[in-house]
Amino acid sequence: MALRNIVKIDETKCNGCGLCAKACAEGAIQIINGKAKLVSETYCDGLGACLNKCPQDAITIEKREAKPFDENAVKTNTQQPQHFACPGMMTIKFPDKTQADSQTAGDATSHLTNWPVQLKLVSPNAPYFADADLLLVADCVPFTMGDFHSRFLKGHSVVIGCPKLDDARFYIDKLADILRGNSIRSLTVLHMEVPCCSGLTRVTSEALIQAKQKLTFEDVTISLQGNIKAVEKIQIEAEV
Repeated sequence: MALRNIVKIDETKCNGCGLCAKACAEGAIQIINGKAKLVSETYCDGLGACLNKCPQDAITIEKREAKPFDENAVKTNTQQPQHFACPGMMTIKFPDKTQADSQTAGDATSHLTNWPVQLKLVSPNAPYFADADLLLVADCVPFTMGDFHSRFLKGHSVVIGCPKLDDARFYIDKLADILRGNSIRSLTVLHMEVPCCSGLTRVTSEALIQAKQKLTFEDVTISLQGNIKAVEKIQIEAEV
């Protein structure tokens, strides 16, 4: 062990965007379960190429006892592509397919304009959130609605999640970061009629309060048959 500089990652700030992992030429950082992890002290040279790539300021350099940097281990490590950020987490903004509607028969056109879509994985600084009409969708909704793309997704950026199975506190914090850092033009929440799914409405309300955003959002309840059961306008009086 030696006293040297080494990366320290604050997982409470990390949003799993993967930019640090791509910046680390030694492959010392991986995205595991949606969070950046230092996978081996021996891969980290402590120079901090990842520092200015983190949009959340979740990475610092600390001086502590650590295993020595091993250049030979790094050479072996970087030959394994799995040590880099998962390509499925790469931020992508797709072209708007609205103009293709007239050329495509039926409702087969995909209107997805951003990737990733899982709230755990998106970066709050992703370009598709700028001046966006944002959809927050319970992940069961698109499976029940045959016309989800043409009826709701068209012209919107989307994030999805399950308020029952996932960490609601994490969702609130991440959504607050998105709302705080972007000029969101409109916000629509779609959830199923089952009681646990309405937790997405509470997530949205608390995120708006946390972000100190005064915004009226549309809350849409979808039946198990894929029909719109209720639509409500919810206004949040957040202290600015």
